[in-house]
Amino acid sequence: MIKIVSVVGARPQFIKMATICKDIENHNRRVDADPIEHVVIHTGQHYDIEMSDVFFDELGIPEPEYNLEVGSGTHAAQTGSMLLRTERVLMEERPDIALVYGDTNSTLAGALAAVKLHIPVAHVEAGLRSYRKHMPEEINRVATDHLSTVLFCPSERAIENLQHEGFVEAFGNGRPVTTKDIRGLSPFEYSVDRPLTVNVGDVMFDSVLHLLSVAERRSDVIDRLSLKKGGYYLITVHRAENTDRPENLRGIVRALNCLADRRTDVLFPIHPRTRKALSALEVEKIHANVEVIDPVSYLDMLVLEKNASMILTDSGGVQKEAFFLQVPCVTLREETEWLETVDAGWNMLAGADPERILNAIDELAGIELDRQLPRIYGDGKAADYITQILARWASSRD
Repeated sequence: MIKIVSVVGARPQFIKMATICKDIENHNRRVDADPIEHVVIHTGQHYDIEMSDVFFDELGIPEPEYNLEVGSGTHAAQTGSMLLRTERVLMEERPDIALVYGDTNSTLAGALAAVKLHIPVAHVEAGLRSYRKHMPEEINRVATDHLSTVLFCPSERAIENLQHEGFVEAFGNGRPVTTKDIRGLSPFEYSVDRPLTVNVGDVMFDSVLHLLSVAERRSDVIDRLSLKKGGYYLITVHRAENTDRPENLRGIVRALNCLADRRTDVLFPIHPRTRKALSALEVEKIHANVEVIDPVSYLDMLVLEKNASMILTDSGGVQKEAFFLQVPCVTLREETEWLETVDAGWNMLAGADPERILNAIDELAGIELDRQLPRIYGDGKAADYITQILARWASSRD
């Protein structure tokens, strides 16, 4: 029996974990497999409607065995509380591996708690870099990578980023891994002092491939909002660099209003943080053609993304989903950890400057929508590869 603990706390992490949960279930159905016990710790970093029972039902995953109910707070208070409470659970469960995802405070707290207890850490979505250390996410992802024993990377660029930081054990020299590669592995032993990097592809690509058909069957959001497929722009804003800076928020609103002046329909599912910031700052009134709605479910969001003519966002996950769904994207940030989408010509960085945002929209409006996307984020089997590698690695340590 192999025991794996996943530490998650934000909606995107549950989405990433959902594909791994499914593949662990598939693994355990095999008669010749060493069973995997998977224990989920929810730190409670996101604790509102985004983490409702409906959300878990949509993803097809069971509710977590532990909910630490940490809630909001300063970075130090939140991370410290997570660290203390996660440590208690890890001491009780004593897993073979702690699995952490992405770049949130939950990621860092889970990695720190595990490595201090000499529990190996495996990091899903390792190797991403924006090279902007003023961003809390950048600090979290860099620190977590350097605390990890196995680093599951979504792309060759992520592998290269880690090689520049001294990580030398790249499985397959950084090329995308295959099942044949994994089956050919001899038992191996790695540690935090000798970590392994593996290009497994992107678990979010797995998720979109799996859940899009589910979303299209279940969601009626297009009809419910009386939208025309391909006839609206979709925008999301939630990052502190935009919501907590009045000049950035004003710039984004002005760009939206200019876009709406063109008689273009704009849909804005508004994050609670953004709604509060707009109200407190008394920014200029949002144009009537911008339809502001409450946050939507993940399945509804996938359908909205697929059918938008363009997406404007400051979310890393939405940038990638736009790419997977072949929808042009304007990123409302000065940098992105997903540079492959920019290099491929489907994503443009525009910051919060209205003129740059509108220029990016005009430029992306002319791209060829029927061209083939490059396969830079794997083959849609990242979760399967992760499960196989963890199973072989854990069994080799017995």
